[in-house]
Amino acid sequence: MSSEQTTAPGGGAGGEDSPFRHEVTHRDKAPQYVLPLVVRIERSEPPARTDALESAARAVLVMLSDERSQGDGEWAQAVRDWQDARIRKVVRRARGAEWRRAEALPGITVMGRSAEVRVFPPVPLDGWPKELARLQVSGTELDDLEVPGDPDATAPVLWMSPDVDMSAGKAMAQAGHGAQLAWWELSDETRAAWRDAGFPLSVRTPPPALWAQLTTSGLPLVRDAGFTEIAPGLTVAVEGYDRAGALPERVRRPVTWR
Repeated sequence: MSSEQTTAPGGGAGGEDSPFRHEVTHRDKAPQYVLPLVVRIERSEPPARTDALESAARAVLVMLSDERSQGDGEWAQAVRDWQDARIRKVVRRARGAEWRRAEALPGITVMGRSAEVRVFPPVPLDGWPKELARLQVSGTELDDLEVPGDPDATAPVLWMSPDVDMSAGKAMAQAGHGAQLAWWELSDETRAAWRDAGFPLSVRTPPPALWAQLTTSGLPLVRDAGFTEIAPGLTVAVEGYDRAGALPERVRRPVTWR
């Protein structure tokens, strides 16, 4: 499911030229790119919804931090072009042979507890590899068999709006937006510490009273442009990103990716 996000607190990623703004800017005139993500959904063993959302958020962070996305790396220009325009992400689903074909393309697979999400370097909106273009966007309806516990208070938390009903694919894209906002707020040193810890984070849905507090506290906020599935509005509040550089040893565990 595709989406665009817009907003952040003052300074940093929220300046006049930020791609996280809802208003039309010169970035709309730039060539438009999209970050493809594919979630593996086998009929017999679909992943848990919350684990899929957290894995998608980590996949975005893994792509942004990968050496191939930095400097003169092979993906660096595509990542720069993507971030110079509207920040778009599309989540598609695959299983069986479809998944194996997707895994054969250059990218990175992030493994959660039950979820597998593969992220690929950005591509032009009309330049998808055929192996990915044929995958379905709809049908990413996932559930949590158990109610998620409290979020890890020592790591960043991506709070999803309780007022917006989204498919799992749309919510995965929004979680990815929130993770990217957190990344943009951090220094290089803090980013490295977060990566070394395995990008610990939680994705949760707060009660309405907490959501109202989060969205009026000056935190980075994701505002969807409303082009697909939902009306324009706030979807994610990013809390605790400043904790990423001081993670305790008990959460310093590498996330699995390949």
